[in-house]
Amino acid sequence: MPVVPDLPGNLVPRNSQQESWLKGHVARLCNMDRPRFPGSQPVSFAQRDLDKLESADYWVCEKSDGVRVLFLIHTDPASGDQSLYLIDRHNTYHQLTGIFFPHHENPLRPLRNTLIDAELVLDVDPRTKQETLRLLAFDGLVVDDQNVMSRPLDKRYGRLTEWFYKPYAKMMKDHPHMAASQPFDIKVKEINFSYHAEKVFTVDIPALHHENDGLIYTCVSTPYTPGTDANIMKWKPPSENSIDFKLVLRFPPLRTQPDRPDFHAKPVFLLHVWCGDERGVPKYELYDEMYVDNDEWERLKLSGEQIDDRIVEVHWDASVAHWRMMRFRDDKPHGNHRSVVENIIQSIVDGVEKDALLARSNAIRTAWKARLARLGGSSSQPPPTSQPSYAQSHAHTLAPPPRPVPKMPPHAHPQAKAEMRYGPLAPSPWSKVAGPAVVAGMKR
Repeated sequence: MPVVPDLPGNLVPRNSQQESWLKGHVARLCNMDRPRFPGSQPVSFAQRDLDKLESADYWVCEKSDGVRVLFLIHTDPASGDQSLYLIDRHNTYHQLTGIFFPHHENPLRPLRNTLIDAELVLDVDPRTKQETLRLLAFDGLVVDDQNVMSRPLDKRYGRLTEWFYKPYAKMMKDHPHMAASQPFDIKVKEINFSYHAEKVFTVDIPALHHENDGLIYTCVSTPYTPGTDANIMKWKPPSENSIDFKLVLRFPPLRTQPDRPDFHAKPVFLLHVWCGDERGVPKYELYDEMYVDNDEWERLKLSGEQIDDRIVEVHWDASVAHWRMMRFRDDKPHGNHRSVVENIIQSIVDGVEKDALLARSNAIRTAWKARLARLGGSSSQPPPTSQPSYAQSHAHTLAPPPRPVPKMPPHAHPQAKAEMRYGPLAPSPWSKVAGPAVVAGMKR
């Protein structure tokens, strides 16, 4: 599957007056004490979280493998003019044109200030191979000048569908010629009760026209929380759990000149964990090594790209008892924080396979119905959307179910490697900063 290209729109100049005002505006909308990316982040799913699914109402949906963004609609109260922006995880802003959002009460009026949580994906029709950039909205922070972050998920989702999406969808249906000016298509992500995970696996995911990255469980009763939120859980098979580190290369010394690095030799691939910022400067510490075989190293060199000092996504390969590279994550400003890394490693050690997850569905359903009975029949219900589901929209092009992921053999379980290893990074003459920017035609 192709990856999402650069974000559409014009980049708002960094550190400009416009960017500073926008960041302050978003902070005020979200009632935050300082400008920062207000999006929430999930934690990794582990065995203990099966009990959480029984003890509280959760909704589940597939996790799209795209680019996480916030979608900002700023409406001038005097003129009614709308300005629209995508905000990425770097907290940079891209201004959009050619799009308008009507008000839910009067389509002649503009929708007022709104901030939507979403995923930008590139859908590819399996028959025509036509590519469609699509924004999948799944939560709302602010809708029509009303901050809904303190409201439970079912109320936020209701505002998302009724006030944000439906008026826009009706406008596009009534005026189809407007589609040509839109920077992307917009849909609201379909959600399900937590005990309907099998439906997500067998219906929703096979119908996707983009890559899937597991499941997302979100607690219905809790507010929207910027930063890491333990009430949002990302499930993957244990063998597919991944971590983002900063990759740093260390080259061996020359045989003839031991005080100089040999930039033509295969380096050691070190993974550094992000430990937060100290006085505004990111702090990283050495965590572990990444295994790269000779063929992989040759391909990396042939790419001509800079390799070190980039965020890299890795997974645990039990066959070599090492971390293996999956891809670079240039969309992320930092690797996972040390605390997040610890949680992910624990989820690898204490992970939940798909069969075990589905086997718990009946118990989750029974507990949900018992809570519903105690509340006199009132429970959090996913509100219907006006759009067809992926399965309904693309029933004629359903892809075959994804191939099952082989389970880790018991003898290859990574628990022996689950200890946390930290240490300060000492200055090294073998790093790229001590040598030339380009060696043998390869950017370092």
